[in-house]
Amino acid sequence: MGFDILSRARASYRSAGSLSAIPSATGGIARLACARIDASGQDTAALLSKAGLTLNDFRDPAVRLEVATQIKILELAAQELEDDILGFRLARSFDLREIGLVYYVMASSENVADAVRAAERYSRIMNDGVRLRFEMEGHTATIALEYVGVDRRGERQQIEFWIVTLVRICRQVTEGRLVPSRLQVRHLRAGMPPEFRTFFGRDVEFGADGDVISFPVPVALLPLVGRDGYLHDLLRHYADEALIRKAPQGATLRSRVEKTLTTLLPHGRGVAKEVARQVGLSTRTLSRKLREEKTSFAEILDQLRVALAKRYLEEEQLPVSEVAWLLGYRELSSLTHAFKRWTGMTPRQFRSRSQHKLSCSEKP
Repeated sequence: MGFDILSRARASYRSAGSLSAIPSATGGIARLACARIDASGQDTAALLSKAGLTLNDFRDPAVRLEVATQIKILELAAQELEDDILGFRLARSFDLREIGLVYYVMASSENVADAVRAAERYSRIMNDGVRLRFEMEGHTATIALEYVGVDRRGERQQIEFWIVTLVRICRQVTEGRLVPSRLQVRHLRAGMPPEFRTFFGRDVEFGADGDVISFPVPVALLPLVGRDGYLHDLLRHYADEALIRKAPQGATLRSRVEKTLTTLLPHGRGVAKEVARQVGLSTRTLSRKLREEKTSFAEILDQLRVALAKRYLEEEQLPVSEVAWLLGYRELSSLTHAFKRWTGMTPRQFRSRSQHKLSCSEKP
């Protein structure tokens, strides 16, 4: 049968050159678990049936799995495979790029803290049941995982998957074997699996009050090594397509601001102070020079967002929530309100109308 959805997507996404071609993380953990079940020769369809899914639904990458369903699939798979640390093992071996757009934003950040903040904002706007909360206080930086609308009691496989994945990402983007100063999880285990100690470089505290990864603050401020520029290049390509107006002669400050904003927005850093820093000006000088071009930072930001929003919404497989995240919003409602102000429609209404027009234009 073969559950090769993720591997096929991974092989084609760079050549496809579109955001919707980047693999989606939705249901990815459950699909990894079922790939393991399939490889073992066991009945995957029967396992999925226990979780209330059909094989056809599960094979469709467009089908979004509820977090509670994914948790059930993982626990069932762990039982079938008699692997009490299945989530840990799955997280150790998969290609990190399979978690989708959020990986590319993290991998193109300036430092570890910025990368984790991008993941935090992503988790809040996607609202898929597990949210991150990142804090730096005193000498310690913490990443807390919080379950939303899902019963955390007794769940082990998914939370261990995400803890391993977050540690792996921090190590990969810094090209170092970072060792957390502390690891805490809510659930209990009879003992410390030796593989945990080997991978993390320290013991895990089971039965804690929360699910938390702690690092010294200097680790959070480490710059990323070999930052992945793929997403930045792709976003700039979208911006070039989306912006109808071009500078008539040579580069203007406005065009530099637009180019800079395009790659800052997914990081939630599309503010005048950061743009000014990146173009080598003070905030006051940036404002003055833009006035000389008869525009303002707020006007550029607003017009860029509406142009990019319309372009991103053309990508049918790109969830509206991810469009909001790519545009730097912290809530989907913020995009919805702004888009109605721009166009008089919600993003979903705009997408539906655009698809209808395209369908009509393709008819003979």
